[in-house]
Amino acid sequence: MTTTSAPPAAGTAPAAGPGRRRRAPIVQRVLGRNPLGWLFSAPYIVFVLVIFAFPLCFAVYMSFFDYFFAAPGANVTQPFVGLDNYIQVFTDPAVLQSFGNVGIFLIINVPLTVVLSLLLASGLNSITRFRTFLRTSYYVPYVTASVAIIGVWLFLFGQNGLINNILGPLAPSPSWLSSPVLAMPTIAIYVTWKGLGFYILLYLAALQNVPTELYESAATDGAGKVRQFFSVTVPGVRSATVLVLLLATITGANLFTEPYLLTGGGGPDGHSASPVLLVYQQGIQQGHPGYAAAIGIVLVIGVLIIGWLQNRFVGGRD
Repeated sequence: MTTTSAPPAAGTAPAAGPGRRRRAPIVQRVLGRNPLGWLFSAPYIVFVLVIFAFPLCFAVYMSFFDYFFAAPGANVTQPFVGLDNYIQVFTDPAVLQSFGNVGIFLIINVPLTVVLSLLLASGLNSITRFRTFLRTSYYVPYVTASVAIIGVWLFLFGQNGLINNILGPLAPSPSWLSSPVLAMPTIAIYVTWKGLGFYILLYLAALQNVPTELYESAATDGAGKVRQFFSVTVPGVRSATVLVLLLATITGANLFTEPYLLTGGGGPDGHSASPVLLVYQQGIQQGHPGYAAAIGIVLVIGVLIIGWLQNRFVGGRD
């Protein structure tokens, strides 16, 4: 015997069947399933908007004007110049040289940072004695004030420094930080050494997530330590490698303190000047903040492109 259900009464919404989904409340659709998370994230969101997003948007605005800082309440004209600041960026020899300098820096610093930090992290992860002492020793230069450490490096690599005294007649002339060829590589080595402890910690955290069974399986198949490193360790910390590449690139692109203090503001003859140093000189010292903003925006776009390429070719599908 077959029974048929009566049709729903007029004005009554049909019951939700297996094929129908109940629409979530509008608050849940906008804020997600855990709206309380936005409350806890609000301080950091405000921090990002105030410290990073607003200055970046204001820099984009400044770059299209002949902008200059005036006293509060002063009514001054700041004419719109369109792309003139950007045209000047790409035609100014000093700016082009600074981008070339930071390119040399990144070519030296980024590969050294990745290779050395991964090798040292792998070594620290495998030892059992003095592990805490060694980890702390590598991290100390990173948290030490740059001014204090730069004083040590000037003592080592100055014209009459310890390194030149050891090398004797083999010492370069002009000296390391006074040579147009050696100034930027010396700075790159210094920055690599100083920041190495931070990247070692990143790799140490990533190595904890690599299953030990993979090493045991590789050893069972006859793989030695070197083979295990390239077949297990390197693929296992790929996500950390992408992060290290990105952070090292951003740090290198924002190079300022080292050339400012080690080479007296970008010397010799601008061979160690960085774009951020020129932003400071043009925007603060020479009173051209609109032009300085254009340099900064070009630098940001360049870093974004490099970061995308790194993620595309090193990060793979992840």
